[in-house]
Amino acid sequence: MTTRNWAGNVEFGPTPIRVPDTLGELRELVRSARKLRVLGSRHSFNDIAASPDVHLSLERLSRPPTFDRERQTVTCSPGVTYGELCPLLDAEGVALRNLASLPHISVMGAFSTATHGSGDGNQNLATAVVELELVAADGEIRRLTRDLEGDAFSGQVVSLGGLGVVTEVTLATVPAFTMQQEVFEDLPVASVYERFDEITSCAYSVSLFTDWRDGLVNQVWLKHRLDGSAGRPPATEFLGSRPAPTHRHPVTELSPDPCTPQMGQPGPWHERLPHFRVDHTPASGDELQTEYFVPRTHAVQALQALEGLADEMAELLWLSEVRTIAADELWLSPSYRTPTIGIHFSWHNDWEALQGLLPVVEEALLPLEVRPHWGKVFTLKQNQVAIHYPRLEEFKGLLRDFDPHGKFRNAYLDRYLFG
Repeated sequence: MTTRNWAGNVEFGPTPIRVPDTLGELRELVRSARKLRVLGSRHSFNDIAASPDVHLSLERLSRPPTFDRERQTVTCSPGVTYGELCPLLDAEGVALRNLASLPHISVMGAFSTATHGSGDGNQNLATAVVELELVAADGEIRRLTRDLEGDAFSGQVVSLGGLGVVTEVTLATVPAFTMQQEVFEDLPVASVYERFDEITSCAYSVSLFTDWRDGLVNQVWLKHRLDGSAGRPPATEFLGSRPAPTHRHPVTELSPDPCTPQMGQPGPWHERLPHFRVDHTPASGDELQTEYFVPRTHAVQALQALEGLADEMAELLWLSEVRTIAADELWLSPSYRTPTIGIHFSWHNDWEALQGLLPVVEEALLPLEVRPHWGKVFTLKQNQVAIHYPRLEEFKGLLRDFDPHGKFRNAYLDRYLFG
């Protein structure tokens, strides 16, 4: 059987996909396999999940989440999506501090690649992980906890799937909260350069959408956390931009139906933090995505450099999004001990053309300590990536400890971790 990722640019076949019914069957599959990788929601845009021998799906091992009210944690199957998990959390009166744009992605894929949400005070999604259970290369179950593993746990969470098959994950929660979001249009890019910190700190989560042309940021999405259930009066202007007259899709020409409610309408956290609704398909999938991170101290320089490439990017670019992420302690996080900005690109699905364009974009960002999103397309070389991860050698030591014969290593890990 042949299957592909969400965008259709990566083929997982004809390698077989095994779907174990029990934990015992999973352990035996892992123990006996030569090479294997786990497939989740298949929302990565590169070959990070590809295996030359066997792919695993854990869909039959899914269990209902369990809540520990004393510790304020939830334990769930790693293949569960945020869209499935969050309403259950909200019904228990708890929330996750941060979410990504899409609720359709799996918890496992998000924390394994340090996928992030947005906000000056918000770290990436993997920082919510406090415990992991996994099946290691020998088929044995290993339980890893933040309390017992100490500093090593910061290397074990964002593992790119290299340590084993995660069968259970425990996440820290916070009390549930209410939010509202507002959208403003045509913010002068000069205002962004002059008042970047003011803009990104004016809401719990802030997203800037731009095509880098005409001296304007097309849309600014402000997601405000509310003290109670009552909304705050929507603003009538924002630094020279005007409020959107109706609900918007980030690509203004597209229907806003897939998007979470705007116009200052209060609602639960999980229906405002993502950009897209779980009951809608956000896009056709016929696109490729790239995301680069640079230290926040280089934010304005990076945006100015990309604005200078507007003409070169115009034919392939759908839209870019700029967000901020707080620093964390996770070894393979692009925000390791560094507040960063994430610069996302949605491209037309033309890999041949992108192979010519991405090196130009990356060259402009190289002096600014650029790091790629582990699950999206990029053309940076191993030495250009590794230089910004000071704990990389220690992480490779973890790989050798958990997987001495490279059972979970694939071409992607060999390329970017081992050169």
